Amino acid sequence: MTHEHSQKAREFLRYIGPGILITVGFIDPGNWASNMAAGADYGYQLLWMVTLSTIMLIILQHNVAHLGIVTGLCLSEAASIYLPAWLARPVLLSAVIAAIATSLAEVLGGAIALAMLFGIPIKIGAVLTAAFCSWLLWSNAYQKLEKLIIGFVSLIGLSFLIELSFVQIDWRQAAVGWVVPSIPDGAMLIIMSVLGAVVMPHNLFLHSEVIQSRQWNLEDETVIKRQLKYEFVDTLLSMGIGWAINSAMILIAAAVFFSHQVSVDELQQAQDMLKPLLGDGAAILFAIALFLAGIASTTTAGIAGGSIFAGMFKEPYNIKDQHSYTGVFLTYILSVLVIFLIDNPFEGLIYSQMALSVQLPWTIGIQVYLTSSYKVMGKYVNSTWTKIVLCSIGVTVAILNILLLKELLF
Repeated sequence: MTHEHSQKAREFLRYIGPGILITVGFIDPGNWASNMAAGADYGYQLLWMVTLSTIMLIILQHNVAHLGIVTGLCLSEAASIYLPAWLARPVLLSAVIAAIATSLAEVLGGAIALAMLFGIPIKIGAVLTAAFCSWLLWSNAYQKLEKLIIGFVSLIGLSFLIELSFVQIDWRQAAVGWVVPSIPDGAMLIIMSVLGAVVMPHNLFLHSEVIQSRQWNLEDETVIKRQLKYEFVDTLLSMGIGWAINSAMILIAAAVFFSHQVSVDELQQAQDMLKPLLGDGAAILFAIALFLAGIASTTTAGIAGGSIFAGMFKEPYNIKDQHSYTGVFLTYILSVLVIFLIDNPFEGLIYSQMALSVQLPWTIGIQVYLTSSYKVMGKYVNSTWTKIVLCSIGVTVAILNILLLKELLF
């Protein structure tokens, strides 16, 4: 490698990180529950939803990262500054609730993993998980958290690659499932939970916040253009990793559970079933990967909750600031309180992800408005084609929500 190529590679690596933090959000324990249910109940038929959701995610995350790069504001700050309070406050409050729903799934996943590994009761495990992630946020800077979470994601991905090597996958059926949409009877709840588990409202707020950790010079056009270029590569690479891991979850569930006509209704049950089918090693890997996903995603959910709450006061995220740590505290404490009240953790994971898909159109709406405003974005405003694509995504999510409502009511 020449010196010039080596220098370009080092420069590119400087910009890798924000996308990985987002990836953690959509390989959290809520995804595990949704994907395990999708694979166990419908085999390879719902893989297309992971593909569609990931395409939507790449477009939305790339767009909201532009907002952060160009304006130096996160989505919550920009909404509070440029939208009337009567519109911004309700949407941002619903986004805080979405962050709490996300945190619920992630704290619960970490607690379930502790129960699998050490026999710790789930409610105690939830408190320990939230407390540990609070300490991580309070004691680490962005750059340290990025390195830690990149390590977590690498271990999670490795765990699933090892798991895949243990099972017999029907790759022909999987290939069809990835690209051919199919909506089996009674599948809308699972489809929407998969959507909500991949395209997560809190991640749109999070990406516009963490992309600013690079501290570039907003007055330098060259720096902005370079950041925009590398951000897309970071986003595409990171979301591709997330697509592969989410797909692997469904593939494993389809090969292990659907092929044996075994229904999965709790993550602990999935581990117990993996023991006789795949051996003790696979079950331990499953529990360790779940724990890592729980810790990493709970950490990013806390950042998102703090960022949204601080943004309501037109402030950037800073864990040492009152509004930011209040947002983190509310995100964690309320999610733990809900965990103490629910009876079925697995259903709690599924419904929490479905709730995210219900809030999603509102977040997409304010994002499209802000990034399509010349007053906000200047010459980096959305093109007509970009607005059409973004609006199409919002309409698609809204239609899927209507189909879910129809299925639940009728």
